[in-house]
Amino acid sequence: MRSRPIFNGMKKNPYIKKILPNGLPVVLVPMESTEAVTLLVLVGTGSKYETRKINGISHFLEHLFFKGTKHRPNPGDVHHELDRIGAEHNAFTSKEVTGYWVKTASKYFDTALDVISDILLDPLFKEEEIEKERAVILQEISMYNDNPMRKVSDDWEELLYGDQPAGWNTAGSIQTLKGISRDDIVSYRHSQYVASNSVVIVAGKIDPDEAFRKIKKSLTALKVGHAKKKLRVKEKQSRPAVQLAFKKTDQTHFILGARGYDMYDRRRHAMDLLGVIVGGNASSRFFMEIREKRGLAYYVKASADHYTDTGYLAGMAGVRHDALKEAVKRMVMELKDIALNGPTEEEVSFAKDNLRGSLALSFESTDEIASFYGERELFYKNLITPQELFKNIEKVSRNDIIKVAREIFKPNNLNLVVIGPHRDSKLYQKLIIESLK
Repeated sequence: MRSRPIFNGMKKNPYIKKILPNGLPVVLVPMESTEAVTLLVLVGTGSKYETRKINGISHFLEHLFFKGTKHRPNPGDVHHELDRIGAEHNAFTSKEVTGYWVKTASKYFDTALDVISDILLDPLFKEEEIEKERAVILQEISMYNDNPMRKVSDDWEELLYGDQPAGWNTAGSIQTLKGISRDDIVSYRHSQYVASNSVVIVAGKIDPDEAFRKIKKSLTALKVGHAKKKLRVKEKQSRPAVQLAFKKTDQTHFILGARGYDMYDRRRHAMDLLGVIVGGNASSRFFMEIREKRGLAYYVKASADHYTDTGYLAGMAGVRHDALKEAVKRMVMELKDIALNGPTEEEVSFAKDNLRGSLALSFESTDEIASFYGERELFYKNLITPQELFKNIEKVSRNDIIKVAREIFKPNNLNLVVIGPHRDSKLYQKLIIESLK
């Protein structure tokens, strides 16, 4: 089956990149047929850049930017200003990037820019607000710990990477969060929030020249400097690893997967397509085998994830407690089959069409376009269009996917994490090995 062209309606070179005097990259993406605009600022820092003592500080700092600024000194002032114009706004912290965004009607771009520049350049970090937000985040951590469907993902990366930044919780722990001081926060911001470690993206209904002029006026004051680098992740594994977190839940949640490739590895696109084939949609192997054929789970899915120096492909599901063994076995057997026999040509074509279609839908949104170009600039330092991205994906062959499956789906590379009323980790370690024979 011949694949169809992707995104025929999009311009070949829809972006403009400029650099402010302080070295801050600005990416402008004018979009037709929309009245919206998204302003996104990404900073190349996250929990991988922390030490054990201050684990959670990236996330803590993200919260505190909204708790009072020189021009909006009271808690709630920032939210009130953006709520007044009906804007969507938020921030996020991950292992390697922190982001701040506002999506609003294009007529309110000036307000969005004024607020974002205000929180990044003139935060107050009042002691009383730090203590209030510390209490808020402690509740956030407790909330995540009480949600096994969410918590199992944190346990998965903890199992893979252990006691190093890549294996720590992005929100930190109750112990580390209680020990972070205002001096720690100010020092961390001074170290990481510099122009060379950040990127500004504007996507939507804009005049590029006018938008750049306004951004230059607002954000040239962002500090010049070089951010502290993160430690490289150490990975070592010689046999399947299993981690069971005993918890009296109504449902058992588990993740089964394998170490894979980082975002710079040429094999990453093949791994992405492999993720779509095994668990990326309701027609995938996991969904059909575990839910449709056997009725073992309501949710079952898989995806490939890539960081700057690590990656993995993982499937996850929620099952009855007594169905865990069968669900894990069936998932391992599907991985074994695709490694031995590979996907069919029809599955490969289906996966490419599925990925093409989902990307096309997402790229109708100004916030998704902003994220796409922002991450390309921050991590790759070179911009490509969605069309160029998919040309690389189209080049992936069935044989490329088979090679990847055989490289990563080996007994000594598989891992399993479980949250539920289970204790016998050796049973599941043995199950993985025997299912792959």
